[in-house]
Amino acid sequence: MKLLQDILVIDFSQFLSGPSASLCLADFGAEVIKIEKPGTGDICRELYVSDVVIDGESSIFHAINRNKKSYTADLKSPDDVIRIIELIKKADVVMHNFRPGVMERLGFDYESVKEINPSVIYASITGYGDEGEWRKLPGQDLLLQSVSGLAWLNNSSNANPTPMGVSVVDMLAGAHLAQGILSLLYQKAVTGEGGSIEVSMLESALDFQFEVLTCYYNDGGQLPARSAVNSGHAYVAAPYGIYKTNDDYIALAMADIIELGALTGCVELAGYTDKKDWFGKRDEIKSVLARHLLNNTTSYWLDCLEPAGIWCSRVFDYEQLTKEEGYQVLNMEVVVKTTNGISIKTTRSPITIDGQHLSGHIGAPGLGEHNNEIDLKFEVGVKPEIIDAK
Repeated sequence: MKLLQDILVIDFSQFLSGPSASLCLADFGAEVIKIEKPGTGDICRELYVSDVVIDGESSIFHAINRNKKSYTADLKSPDDVIRIIELIKKADVVMHNFRPGVMERLGFDYESVKEINPSVIYASITGYGDEGEWRKLPGQDLLLQSVSGLAWLNNSSNANPTPMGVSVVDMLAGAHLAQGILSLLYQKAVTGEGGSIEVSMLESALDFQFEVLTCYYNDGGQLPARSAVNSGHAYVAAPYGIYKTNDDYIALAMADIIELGALTGCVELAGYTDKKDWFGKRDEIKSVLARHLLNNTTSYWLDCLEPAGIWCSRVFDYEQLTKEEGYQVLNMEVVVKTTNGISIKTTRSPITIDGQHLSGHIGAPGLGEHNNEIDLKFEVGVKPEIIDAK
């Protein structure tokens, strides 16, 4: 499915946030050209988040750069700069995720690019925006989770601040940038005008917490009170959280405490008839429930609770999840192939349109793999006599 067929994206971004946005555009069918430094390329090629190396490069690079093309150019070389300018003239979208000031020094800031291509859509991600004393700090996911309150909000009140196990702020910022790009692509289709989109990772992380921040803003500045027992959400009453059973774990969402006590046979819960206590005495109630749930298996408790409509579930690891029919029917796995013939299993786009998944099968590009193809297709650096000879 080529929903963005004929849309050309020139992508200067590296690592995760920007490339996650251009991955979305590539999955929609746009032609995404990664501009990479000769010799080393996107630093993510060597960003080993595990010991899984595929075709000499990091697994995460392959996961986030499928369906893209690689074009190497030295942005300090006058000849290469001319080539990039020729590509920008033909681009619908130009994007990057450098710190404020970097693209200005390179001569590819929005105003400069707009002079080259007046209808361009220019999209950028920074760590903290382009104003204030934080503007030049590194926009790294763990650091953003930490300063934005996300890490502090996670876990129980007596535990250390705990980051999420994925680069969530990178992915959120990338999703927001892709949304902005798609909205301006619509504007351009209607009016012929492009525009500039700016997303900061900090703003994306704050938007992610709009629910709890709105409570904080309107509660006299009172900090969220995280539960000390099996914490799952700072503003949700008992039993919300994950509990150990005698063989595994069970997740419990919102539920009536009296009904929960009756269904599980936990007689101590019968005394908590005042619903205000379900929050005010949250830790006390959850401690009672935690002790009781240790007396039987996860399967046993699910059999007690699920038929009654209680919101509960198992807690799966990846091995358990991928064996489940509920996972398998989604067909989330896709195999892509690199030019070298290496097959890589990864996840597809989560979007389904008119019953069709957005599933491409082209693996991440080799460094500079598409230079010749792009030069010919877009007549980059081609002498006029060669063009005439065509």
